[in-house]
Amino acid sequence: MVLAGCVSLLSATGVAKAKDSTAPIIIPTHNWSSQIVMAHVIGGMFESMGNNVEYVPADSQAVYESIRNGDVTISHEVWQSTFGGSFYNAMSEGGLIDAGTHAATTLEEMGVPTWVIDEGLCPGLPNWEALKDCSANFTTPDSDGKGRWLEGPQSWHGDLMPVRLKALGLADKWVVKFAGGADALWTELASAKKEGRGTVIFNWTPNFTDATGFTFIEFPPYTDGCRVADGGDGSCGSPVGWLKKAANYKFPKTHPAAYKAFSKLSFTTTQIGQMAALVDTDKMDHKDAGAKWLAENKDVWTDWTK
Repeated sequence: MVLAGCVSLLSATGVAKAKDSTAPIIIPTHNWSSQIVMAHVIGGMFESMGNNVEYVPADSQAVYESIRNGDVTISHEVWQSTFGGSFYNAMSEGGLIDAGTHAATTLEEMGVPTWVIDEGLCPGLPNWEALKDCSANFTTPDSDGKGRWLEGPQSWHGDLMPVRLKALGLADKWVVKFAGGADALWTELASAKKEGRGTVIFNWTPNFTDATGFTFIEFPPYTDGCRVADGGDGSCGSPVGWLKKAANYKFPKTHPAAYKAFSKLSFTTTQIGQMAALVDTDKMDHKDAGAKWLAENKDVWTDWTK
Protein backbone atom coordinates (compact mmCIF):
# COMPACT_ATOMS: atom_id res chain seq x y z
CA MET A 1 0.00 0.00 0.00
CA VAL A 2 2.85 2.37 0.82
CA LEU A 3 4.54 1.61 -2.49
CA ALA A 4 1.32 2.18 -4.41
CA GLY A 5 0.85 5.51 -2.68
CA CYS A 6 4.33 6.60 -3.62
CA VAL A 7 3.89 5.55 -7.23
CA SER A 8 0.69 7.60 -7.48
CA LEU A 9 2.70 10.73 -6.76
CA LEU A 10 5.12 10.20 -9.61
CA SER A 11 4.88 12.10 -12.85
CA ALA A 12 5.58 10.56 -16.21
CA THR A 13 9.22 11.49 -15.76
CA GLY A 14 9.43 9.76 -12.40
CA VAL A 15 9.66 12.99 -10.38
CA ALA A 16 7.35 13.33 -7.38
CA LYS A 17 4.80 16.12 -7.73
CA ALA A 18 3.56 17.90 -4.63
CA LYS A 19 -0.20 18.34 -4.34
CA ASP A 20 -1.75 21.70 -3.51
CA SER A 21 -3.34 22.08 -0.09
CA THR A 22 -7.12 22.07 0.17
CA ALA A 23 -6.87 25.20 2.31
CA PRO A 24 -8.28 28.24 0.46
CA ILE A 25 -6.05 30.71 -1.36
CA ILE A 26 -7.04 34.13 0.02
CA ILE A 27 -7.14 36.83 -2.66
CA PRO A 28 -7.67 40.48 -1.65
CA THR A 29 -9.95 42.92 -3.45
CA HIS A 30 -9.37 46.68 -3.33
CA ASN A 31 -11.22 49.67 -4.74
CA TRP A 32 -10.36 49.89 -8.42
CA SER A 33 -11.74 47.81 -11.27
CA SER A 34 -8.71 46.16 -12.85
CA GLN A 35 -7.57 44.87 -9.46
CA ILE A 36 -10.94 43.31 -8.64
CA VAL A 37 -11.44 41.80 -12.10
CA MET A 38 -7.89 40.45 -12.07
CA ALA A 39 -8.57 38.92 -8.65
CA HIS A 40 -11.41 36.90 -10.21
CA VAL A 41 -9.31 36.07 -13.27
CA ILE A 42 -6.51 34.68 -11.10
CA GLY A 43 -8.98 33.02 -8.77
CA GLY A 44 -10.64 31.37 -11.76
CA MET A 45 -7.24 30.11 -12.92
CA PHE A 46 -6.58 28.61 -9.49
CA GLU A 47 -10.03 27.01 -9.41
CA SER A 48 -9.45 25.47 -12.84
CA MET A 49 -6.46 23.72 -11.25
CA GLY A 50 -8.64 22.29 -8.47
CA ASN A 51 -7.84 24.87 -5.79
CA ASN A 52 -10.20 26.54 -3.34
CA VAL A 53 -10.33 30.35 -3.43
CA GLU A 54 -11.71 33.02 -1.12
CA TYR A 55 -11.94 36.76 -1.80
CA VAL A 56 -11.62 39.30 1.00
CA PRO A 57 -11.91 43.11 0.90
CA ALA A 58 -8.59 44.57 2.06
CA ASP A 59 -6.97 47.96 2.57
CA SER A 60 -4.61 48.59 -0.33
CA GLN A 61 -1.72 49.65 1.93
CA ALA A 62 -2.23 47.33 4.93
CA VAL A 63 -2.65 44.25 2.71
CA TYR A 64 1.12 43.65 2.62
CA GLU A 65 1.23 43.25 6.37
CA SER A 66 -1.74 40.87 6.06
CA ILE A 67 0.20 38.82 3.51
CA ARG A 68 3.26 38.80 5.74
CA ASN A 69 1.17 37.49 8.63
CA GLY A 70 -0.58 34.87 6.49
CA ASP A 71 -4.08 36.35 6.66
CA VAL A 72 -3.98 36.98 2.90
CA THR A 73 -2.14 34.77 0.40
CA ILE A 74 -1.25 37.04 -2.53
CA SER A 75 -1.35 40.53 -3.96
CA HIS A 76 -1.48 40.69 -7.75
CA GLU A 77 -1.31 44.46 -8.50
CA VAL A 78 1.55 46.01 -6.53
CA TRP A 79 1.95 49.46 -8.09
CA GLN A 80 5.45 50.81 -7.53
CA SER A 81 4.61 54.47 -6.96
CA THR A 82 1.73 53.96 -4.54
CA PHE A 83 2.46 50.66 -2.82
CA GLY A 84 6.18 50.07 -3.30
CA GLY A 85 7.05 51.37 0.16
CA SER A 86 4.51 49.15 1.94
CA PHE A 87 5.57 46.18 -0.18
CA TYR A 88 9.25 46.52 0.67
CA ASN A 89 8.59 47.27 4.34
CA ALA A 90 6.62 44.04 4.71
CA MET A 91 9.27 42.12 2.81
CA SER A 92 12.00 43.41 5.11
CA GLU A 93 10.04 42.21 8.14
CA GLY A 94 9.86 38.69 6.71
CA GLY A 95 6.95 36.57 5.55
CA LEU A 96 6.30 38.25 2.17
CA ILE A 97 8.07 37.31 -1.06
CA ASP A 98 8.37 38.94 -4.47
CA ALA A 99 6.49 36.67 -6.88
CA GLY A 100 7.53 38.44 -10.07
CA THR A 101 6.67 41.40 -12.28
CA HIS A 102 4.00 41.93 -14.92
CA ALA A 103 4.92 42.89 -18.47
CA ALA A 104 2.92 46.12 -18.08
CA THR A 105 4.71 49.24 -16.91
CA THR A 106 2.78 51.75 -14.84
CA LEU A 107 2.21 55.44 -14.37
CA GLU A 108 0.03 56.95 -11.63
CA GLU A 109 -0.47 60.66 -12.14
CA MET A 110 -2.77 63.65 -12.42
CA GLY A 111 -4.04 64.38 -15.89
CA VAL A 112 -6.91 65.48 -18.09
CA PRO A 113 -9.19 63.80 -20.61
CA THR A 114 -7.58 64.56 -23.96
CA TRP A 115 -10.61 66.56 -25.13
CA VAL A 116 -9.71 69.23 -22.53
CA ILE A 117 -6.50 69.90 -24.47
CA ASP A 118 -8.22 69.64 -27.85
CA GLU A 119 -10.75 72.29 -26.81
CA GLY A 120 -8.09 74.66 -25.49
CA LEU A 121 -9.26 74.80 -21.88
CA CYS A 122 -5.66 75.02 -20.66
CA PRO A 123 -3.30 76.15 -23.41
CA GLY A 124 0.16 74.67 -22.96
CA LEU A 125 -0.85 71.35 -21.44
CA PRO A 126 0.49 68.77 -20.87
CA ASN A 127 3.34 70.93 -19.50
CA TRP A 128 2.48 71.56 -15.84
CA GLU A 129 3.36 75.27 -16.06
CA ALA A 130 0.19 75.78 -18.12
CA LEU A 131 -1.74 75.28 -14.87
CA LYS A 132 -0.59 78.71 -13.67
CA ASP A 133 -3.04 80.46 -16.00
CA CYS A 134 -6.12 78.29 -16.55
CA SER A 135 -7.56 77.42 -13.15
CA ALA A 136 -10.74 79.40 -13.83
CA ASN A 137 -11.80 76.74 -16.34
CA PHE A 138 -11.59 74.00 -13.70
CA THR A 139 -13.63 75.33 -10.77
CA THR A 140 -16.38 73.31 -9.09
CA PRO A 141 -18.93 74.18 -6.39
CA ASP A 142 -16.67 72.70 -3.70
CA SER A 143 -13.42 74.36 -4.80
CA ASP A 144 -13.94 77.90 -3.38
CA GLY A 145 -13.20 79.59 -6.69
CA LYS A 146 -10.01 77.64 -7.30
CA GLY A 147 -9.35 75.02 -9.92
CA ARG A 148 -9.88 71.51 -8.57
CA TRP A 149 -7.64 68.46 -8.70
CA LEU A 150 -9.72 65.38 -7.96
CA GLU A 151 -7.38 62.90 -6.30
CA GLY A 152 -8.10 59.27 -5.53
CA PRO A 153 -8.98 58.20 -1.99
CA GLN A 154 -6.61 59.76 0.54
CA SER A 155 -5.57 56.27 1.66
CA TRP A 156 -3.82 55.83 -1.69
CA HIS A 157 -1.29 58.67 -1.52
CA GLY A 158 -1.83 60.65 1.68
CA ASP A 159 -0.91 64.31 1.16
CA LEU A 160 1.31 63.72 -1.89
CA MET A 161 -0.74 65.94 -4.23
CA PRO A 162 -1.45 68.84 -1.82
CA VAL A 163 2.28 68.94 -1.08
CA ARG A 164 3.04 68.99 -4.80
CA LEU A 165 0.63 71.88 -5.43
CA LYS A 166 2.32 73.91 -2.71
CA ALA A 167 5.83 73.03 -3.86
CA LEU A 168 5.03 74.10 -7.42
CA GLY A 169 3.56 77.42 -6.29
CA LEU A 170 0.06 76.49 -7.47
CA ALA A 171 -1.78 76.30 -4.14
CA ASP A 172 -3.20 79.84 -4.48
CA LYS A 173 -5.04 78.83 -7.68
CA TRP A 174 -5.73 75.11 -7.24
CA VAL A 175 -7.07 72.84 -4.49
CA VAL A 176 -6.98 69.07 -4.06
CA LYS A 177 -10.14 67.18 -3.24
CA PHE A 178 -10.23 63.44 -2.55
CA ALA A 179 -12.58 60.98 -4.25
CA GLY A 180 -14.25 58.23 -2.26
CA GLY A 181 -13.16 55.58 -4.74
CA ALA A 182 -12.26 54.91 -8.35
CA ASP A 183 -15.92 55.05 -9.44
CA ALA A 184 -16.06 58.69 -8.35
CA LEU A 185 -13.17 59.50 -10.70
CA TRP A 186 -14.98 57.97 -13.67
CA THR A 187 -18.22 59.73 -12.71
CA GLU A 188 -16.29 62.99 -12.74
CA LEU A 189 -14.93 62.27 -16.21
CA ALA A 190 -18.44 61.73 -17.54
CA SER A 191 -19.89 64.77 -15.74
CA ALA A 192 -17.16 67.13 -16.94
CA LYS A 193 -17.63 65.97 -20.51
CA LYS A 194 -21.39 66.45 -20.32
CA GLU A 195 -21.03 69.91 -18.75
CA GLY A 196 -18.17 70.99 -21.01
CA ARG A 197 -15.95 72.03 -18.11
CA GLY A 198 -12.32 71.24 -17.49
CA THR A 199 -11.31 68.56 -15.02
CA VAL A 200 -7.99 67.42 -13.59
CA ILE A 201 -8.18 63.97 -12.04
CA PHE A 202 -5.87 61.29 -10.75
CA ASN A 203 -5.58 58.37 -13.14
CA TRP A 204 -3.25 55.55 -14.02
CA THR A 205 -2.11 53.32 -16.82
CA PRO A 206 -2.84 50.54 -17.60
CA ASN A 207 -6.51 51.46 -17.42
CA PHE A 208 -9.59 51.57 -19.62
CA THR A 209 -8.88 55.24 -20.33
CA ASP A 210 -5.86 54.22 -22.42
CA ALA A 211 -8.39 53.56 -25.18
CA THR A 212 -10.79 56.46 -24.53
CA GLY A 213 -8.20 59.25 -24.53
CA PHE A 214 -6.41 60.59 -21.47
CA THR A 215 -3.29 62.76 -21.16
CA PHE A 216 -1.05 62.81 -18.10
CA ILE A 217 0.36 66.16 -17.01
CA GLU A 218 4.13 66.44 -17.37
CA PHE A 219 5.47 67.56 -13.98
CA PRO A 220 9.13 68.00 -13.07
CA PRO A 221 10.65 64.54 -13.51
CA TYR A 222 10.78 62.09 -10.66
CA THR A 223 14.19 61.36 -9.18
CA ASP A 224 15.23 59.33 -6.16
CA GLY A 225 14.85 61.56 -3.11
CA CYS A 226 12.54 64.15 -4.70
CA ARG A 227 9.56 63.44 -2.47
CA VAL A 228 9.22 64.94 0.99
CA ALA A 229 9.38 61.54 2.68
CA ASP A 230 12.75 61.02 0.99
CA GLY A 231 14.15 64.47 1.78
CA GLY A 232 12.96 66.43 -1.28
CA ASP A 233 10.49 69.26 -1.67
CA GLY A 234 7.76 67.13 -3.27
CA SER A 235 7.48 69.11 -6.50
CA CYS A 236 8.28 66.15 -8.73
CA GLY A 237 5.90 64.02 -10.72
CA SER A 238 5.46 60.27 -10.46
CA PRO A 239 7.86 57.63 -11.76
CA VAL A 240 7.17 55.23 -14.55
CA GLY A 241 7.19 52.05 -12.55
CA TRP A 242 6.74 48.34 -12.30
CA LEU A 243 3.67 46.27 -11.45
CA LYS A 244 4.62 43.40 -9.17
CA LYS A 245 3.07 40.37 -7.50
CA ALA A 246 3.50 39.46 -3.83
CA ALA A 247 2.84 36.26 -1.91
CA ASN A 248 3.05 34.83 1.57
CA TYR A 249 6.31 32.90 1.97
CA LYS A 250 4.44 29.63 2.66
CA PHE A 251 2.45 29.77 -0.60
CA PRO A 252 5.10 27.93 -2.72
CA LYS A 253 5.02 25.03 -0.25
CA THR A 254 1.30 24.84 0.55
CA HIS A 255 0.13 25.35 -3.04
CA PRO A 256 3.11 24.59 -5.29
CA ALA A 257 1.13 24.29 -8.52
CA ALA A 258 -0.85 27.47 -7.89
CA TYR A 259 2.29 29.36 -6.91
CA LYS A 260 4.04 28.21 -10.08
CA ALA A 261 1.13 29.54 -12.16
CA PHE A 262 1.09 32.79 -10.16
CA SER A 263 4.81 33.33 -10.61
CA LYS A 264 4.52 32.68 -14.36
CA LEU A 265 1.51 34.89 -15.09
CA SER A 266 2.29 38.31 -16.54
CA PHE A 267 -0.34 40.68 -17.88
CA THR A 268 0.28 43.41 -20.45
CA THR A 269 -0.99 46.98 -20.45
CA THR A 270 -3.63 46.06 -23.04
CA GLN A 271 -4.86 43.03 -21.09
CA ILE A 272 -5.21 44.96 -17.83
CA GLY A 273 -7.00 47.78 -19.64
CA GLN A 274 -9.41 45.22 -21.12
CA MET A 275 -10.22 43.90 -17.64
CA ALA A 276 -10.98 47.39 -16.35
CA ALA A 277 -13.06 48.29 -19.41
CA LEU A 278 -15.39 45.34 -18.89
CA VAL A 279 -16.55 47.05 -15.69
CA ASP A 280 -15.94 50.77 -16.22
CA THR A 281 -17.09 50.89 -19.85
CA ASP A 282 -19.27 47.82 -20.35
CA LYS A 283 -20.74 48.03 -16.81
CA MET A 284 -20.32 44.36 -16.03
CA ASP A 285 -20.15 42.89 -12.55
CA HIS A 286 -16.52 42.27 -11.48
CA LYS A 287 -17.02 38.53 -11.10
CA ASP A 288 -18.77 38.21 -14.47
CA ALA A 289 -16.06 40.34 -16.07
CA GLY A 290 -13.40 37.98 -14.74
CA ALA A 291 -15.26 34.97 -16.12
CA LYS A 292 -15.69 36.66 -19.50
CA TRP A 293 -12.01 37.55 -19.73
CA LEU A 294 -11.00 33.99 -18.86
CA ALA A 295 -13.38 32.53 -21.44
CA GLU A 296 -12.11 34.83 -24.20
CA ASN A 297 -8.40 34.51 -23.40
CA LYS A 298 -7.80 30.81 -22.79
CA ASP A 299 -4.81 30.93 -25.13
CA VAL A 300 -3.19 33.45 -22.75
CA TRP A 301 -3.64 31.86 -19.34
CA THR A 302 -3.84 28.11 -19.86
CA ASP A 303 -0.09 27.88 -20.51
CA TRP A 304 0.52 29.38 -17.07
CA THR A 305 -1.44 26.62 -15.35
CA LYS A 306 0.47 23.73 -16.94
